[in-house]
Amino acid sequence: MSQGSPGDWAPLDPTPGPPTPPNPFVHELHLSRLQRVKFCLLGALLAPIRVLLAFIVLFLLWPFAWLQVAGLTEEQLQEPITGWRKTVCHNGVLGLSRLLFFLLGFLRIRVRGQRASRLQAPVLVAAPHSTFFDPIVLLPCDLPKVVSRAENLSVPVIGALLRFNQAILVSRHDPASRRRVVEEVRRRATSGGKWPQVLFFPEGTCSNKKALLKFKPGAFIAGVPVQPVLIRYPNSLDTTSWAWRGPGVLKVLWLTASQPCSIVDVEFLPVYHPSPEESRNPTLYANNVQRVMAQALGIPATECEFVGSLPVIVVGRLKVALEPQLWELGKVLRKAGLSPGHVDAGAEPGRSRMISQEEFARQLQLSDPQTVAGAFSYFQQDAKGLVDFRDVALALAALDGGRSLEELTRLAFELFAEEQVEAPDRLLYKDGFSTILHLLLGSPRPAAATLHAELCQGGPHQGLSLCESLPPLPGRLGPSSAQAGRGCWGSSYKRSVPGLLPPRSAPREALQHLSAPLPETTCLIPRHPHCSGQRDCASSQAEGRLSASTSPACLRPTLCLKPICSCLIFLLLLFFFNLIFIFFVCLGFFFL
Repeated sequence: MSQGSPGDWAPLDPTPGPPTPPNPFVHELHLSRLQRVKFCLLGALLAPIRVLLAFIVLFLLWPFAWLQVAGLTEEQLQEPITGWRKTVCHNGVLGLSRLLFFLLGFLRIRVRGQRASRLQAPVLVAAPHSTFFDPIVLLPCDLPKVVSRAENLSVPVIGALLRFNQAILVSRHDPASRRRVVEEVRRRATSGGKWPQVLFFPEGTCSNKKALLKFKPGAFIAGVPVQPVLIRYPNSLDTTSWAWRGPGVLKVLWLTASQPCSIVDVEFLPVYHPSPEESRNPTLYANNVQRVMAQALGIPATECEFVGSLPVIVVGRLKVALEPQLWELGKVLRKAGLSPGHVDAGAEPGRSRMISQEEFARQLQLSDPQTVAGAFSYFQQDAKGLVDFRDVALALAALDGGRSLEELTRLAFELFAEEQVEAPDRLLYKDGFSTILHLLLGSPRPAAATLHAELCQGGPHQGLSLCESLPPLPGRLGPSSAQAGRGCWGSSYKRSVPGLLPPRSAPREALQHLSAPLPETTCLIPRHPHCSGQRDCASSQAEGRLSASTSPACLRPTLCLKPICSCLIFLLLLFFFNLIFIFFVCLGFFFL
């Protein structure tokens, strides 16, 4: 294989690619002046009464939910409940649930299509999942079973409703829980109609309804036919969407309750029967059902999903975090009065140096224990609780506004490339490549490792080399950078680092992501001007990741008892002052 030089390469053809899909994690609500006045009036008079009555009905659900499971053992709960418990409690909960949504303003639920029987489709998959009002789809589906987090059992009323529903529970703290959930879903789905249908929200989290998120394979593991269920809110103003960035739970609740009337459309699509290949491959099955539902909705099907507690979007062939945790690290350091550009990293090229939290604080000159613990937690720790100081050095360099993209790219290569025994080249292997993309872009390590394998496909080495004549970096990494500045060394197979020119032998299709246009809402470098002025969204994320395949609930924090009580007290006070306001208004009209 002949050696290629950067001068032999021409730029890739600037052919326009497919249109960039909308960002499904951001919901922006723009209100006109007239709409603001309307919401102020109706929000002060209508919303408190509606929400208060809805909370009363919610607590009235508890006796029916408790009665259905009262006195039953765990063994008895492993089988579907029948008899008078099923008749009385099921109809009571169904009627009160419809009353609850009616009081919140959902006056009409329009149903299209026909729901399949439990024998025809043991599993229902509903999308798009856009709000905490989506459980309204349970009503036309006759209250099917759901999958939820085990932690929700401790929430008042909600826990009782989950026991009433005989929900499939998954614990994020128990690794074996996911396996048991998969087995339970398969057992119920293949029971021959003995169990009621199981409802999944396969996206696993909320979006803004402009695109479908990647479907989790949990609903499709059993390989049985599924019936897609579409959820639409055809209202003039979208007040129901509860996306990762946008109006919070209280604002969504207040705005929706302030609407005179809200409409929900529930459409049952024909039952989807999997092929033999889809039955063996749940991921393929999920992707195909996603495309069918996206086509029926008229919106794109995307690969966007939640990884950990952060949303991940797709840029070309690379998954990139919408807001990398590096930005949060920058906020912590700036709050502590630390300038990343004035920290002497002292990291040695190509050599790992593990440091403890105490040494981390001493190196960064941080004294506040809380700030140190917060900043230290952003880096991956080994079994002994140590972090690689090369990660710290690269993060500080990325947060330093005085470095260009080329300098940052070369610094990343110098820090993580490894020396070769039989050749003078230094190559960037999978672990270093994954660490760079994870630190700078928030890319999941498995996705970065897949991209690295594609870039290295067909070459004798499983590493990437720096193939560009850039000026050497100043500072402590100067000598090594000067050596790298000579371009491509030796005669071995060369590959490029993202952001640099591709070598002659690199597969063209594996490098398309380098020239793909980036969405306007995507910031790849933490100092991007788009990031200024954004509110802190990290606190709104769940602290753990649910099962990748089983939870229909949002990855938002579960409402605990304290905020519920605070909300009730606030609503009672607001309702009391509204009565006083109405009294004085009527008194004024009487005297006039």
